[in-house]
Amino acid sequence: MNAKLNAYKKNQVNTVSKEKLVLMLYDGAIKYLNKSLEVIDNNNPSEAHNHLISSQDIIIGLMSGINFEVGKLGEDLFNLYEYMHHRLVEANTTKDKDIVEEVLNMVKELREAWVQIIGTQKLQPKPYQDREAPATVAINQ
Repeated sequence: MNAKLNAYKKNQVNTVSKEKLVLMLYDGAIKYLNKSLEVIDNNNPSEAHNHLISSQDIIIGLMSGINFEVGKLGEDLFNLYEYMHHRLVEANTTKDKDIVEEVLNMVKELREAWVQIIGTQKLQPKPYQDREAPATVAINQ
């Protein structure tokens, strides 16, 4: 059953839009950061380590997906992800909940902003298909 679930998840990741994939990465980071907070509270450093490593891996995934052709925005986002990754490494060595919460809040804010950005893109007019066709509003579902 686990193999089927993993195959389904892999297929889902391979077939979603780039925008949705970023959203899924943010959701995954939030999930693992919350889990790490729980297990730090329960004094389970080994499990906290695993969840923090998963969070670090997701941040690296976000870093690898940045389009640097957008200029300063891409560089700034990369630097923010790099800072978050550095803080997670520190949190993993110290099991400091305050650091985990700091990164969790940043990820939540980025997720919120991303949802707004992709929501705005859905409402952008599509380019004309031909000169006589009216502009339509693209709504992706």
